[in-house]
Amino acid sequence: MNDDKSKEFLYTLLGGALLLKDKFSDQFDEILKQGEKSKENIKATATETMTKANEQKKEIESELKNKIKTIVSELGLATKEDIEELKELIKNKNS
Repeated sequence: MNDDKSKEFLYTLLGGALLLKDKFSDQFDEILKQGEKSKENIKATATETMTKANEQKKEIESELKNKIKTIVSELGLATKEDIEELKELIKNKNS
């Protein structure tokens, strides 16, 4: 079961990386095609492309974070909060 979740996680990461590569490649190809435009137009296009790339990166990071949380939950792994709660219980018990 852990192997299936690990594989699923790996495939999700690889898919995200390939998606980013394709998005960046297409957008930078478009910039190159517009090479004859004025310097200001190229700068504006580059800024817009970087903004879109950053937005897409955030979306993919969010999707990956949610997927990781789901996998951690399904595997029954302890979270930081779980560990802190246990520390407090032990501390209170020893007091």
